[in-house]
Amino acid sequence: MSIPVPSALRIEGLGLQIGGATILKDVELDVAAGSLVGVIGPNGAGKTTLFNVISGLMKPTSGRVLMNGDDITSASVPARARAGLGRTFQTSSLFPRLSVLENVRLAAQVSLGGDYSLLRFPRRTDAATELAFAKLEAVGLSHKLDTAAGDISHGDKRKLEIAVLLVTNASIVLLDEPMAGVGSGDVAGLVENIRDMQRQNGCTVLMVEHHIDVLMGLVQKVAVMYFGSIIAYDTPQNIMDDPLVQSAYLGTAAA
Repeated sequence: MSIPVPSALRIEGLGLQIGGATILKDVELDVAAGSLVGVIGPNGAGKTTLFNVISGLMKPTSGRVLMNGDDITSASVPARARAGLGRTFQTSSLFPRLSVLENVRLAAQVSLGGDYSLLRFPRRTDAATELAFAKLEAVGLSHKLDTAAGDISHGDKRKLEIAVLLVTNASIVLLDEPMAGVGSGDVAGLVENIRDMQRQNGCTVLMVEHHIDVLMGLVQKVAVMYFGSIIAYDTPQNIMDDPLVQSAYLGTAAA
């Protein structure tokens, strides 16, 4: 008999209305600790909005968000980050004029109890810098330490964002379309970075992605969103075989 895995992230009856329009409706989701879960759905289904609510950028009008059993529905964005919630966005949130190393070192500096002051640079023997070195090596960017973040490829920017997450020791990570704009030659490496982050760091990953073939080979479970609700949550194979999911992507499912 298998032992149930505790929830890292649990969403109960989540709803969001803006100006009378229903954006999210009765969203229910239970993400097991240490798992890698994909979120898919047509454009406008509510995927990014769901991430915005989970990360605290938007406040729901109903329901709850629980992280490791604690209700964080009303918690601030910084409080969620301190609790171990990390996030990437569809567009890069890096500091383009700072080097690859400086971007990661700043995050490491804060994670180790410091602040975002740039005056601490360029010491390369302190704990924050050593941590940044290690994580950049883990994602394969140790050869671009001094390159400005704005000058590296889009795929490398995504790897850099993962390195930033790694130094924060986030236990729950939200990845919003990490493959968007990434060249085909960078996809395999980025997939391995995500898989390594989940396996080696033991974190829970929730990932929105439009590259369905890539996502299905990476995640353990898939949540399908349609008109602000989750209409299916199962293994990749069962999701692909689900008639309701197929009709949702063809635009014929009932709202």
